[in-house]
Amino acid sequence: MKRPLILVTNDDGIKAGGLRYLISQVRELGDVLVVASRHSNSGQGHSITVRTPLRCDLVHEEEGYREYVSNGTPVDCVKLGEQIVLKGEKPDIIVSGVNHGSNASVNIVYSGTMAAVIEGCIGGVPSIGFSLNTYAEDANFEACGSFIKEISSKVLEEGLPAGVCLNVNFPVVPKEKIKGVKVCRQANARWVEQYEERTDPRQRDYYWLTGYFEKLEENEKTDQWAIENDYIAVVPIHYDMTAHQSIEKIKSWNLNGYGL
Repeated sequence: MKRPLILVTNDDGIKAGGLRYLISQVRELGDVLVVASRHSNSGQGHSITVRTPLRCDLVHEEEGYREYVSNGTPVDCVKLGEQIVLKGEKPDIIVSGVNHGSNASVNIVYSGTMAAVIEGCIGGVPSIGFSLNTYAEDANFEACGSFIKEISSKVLEEGLPAGVCLNVNFPVVPKEKIKGVKVCRQANARWVEQYEERTDPRQRDYYWLTGYFEKLEENEKTDQWAIENDYIAVVPIHYDMTAHQSIEKIKSWNLNGYGL
């Protein structure tokens, strides 16, 4: 039987420990194609490269496994993987991560890891993003392994609804302390930005982004609550950003009566 083809990427770069761990886990499930950025693209969201040439270089190949490095963003990597490396063939699944840091709540808006997942979803490929709630470069991902394989296998078997992908976030606890898996919704929260103003040696001002994460709710039905309470959070998401519940309200403004 033909083994599933799994496209793997991330936003922390080709050498990131989370990517290496994800590769080791999904290689047990099928043939693997890795296309990842040479450098970190954290916080780049759904950006694509349009002003500089893109490169996609083969760095390793063996039976059932190929690895490419690119100078592009995570979304570029998905596009290059499908259109250049696979020459239009679709993988059976796309997995992204394991991200160093949470992508729960509003973090999904900024995440390159999840942008790659959404790009796969736009292209009709079942896609999953995995993240661990720590930014430590030497993070231990061992507690994620069996869940990565279980969730990925289930998506390979069952598929996902059209236009839907998964955002999976892991708490930072040993496997035996994980309380379970919660299928839940995205929490209401935001980043409150602050800028440190500094002066360079040439006496020119520059600014360094800082800030803090502000939760706007405490709700057991959310991903943020889940990972803070030692559950794995699984959030089905989609790229349709229409606020459907507001359509009738905006229609009531009778905008056709203006400017015509």
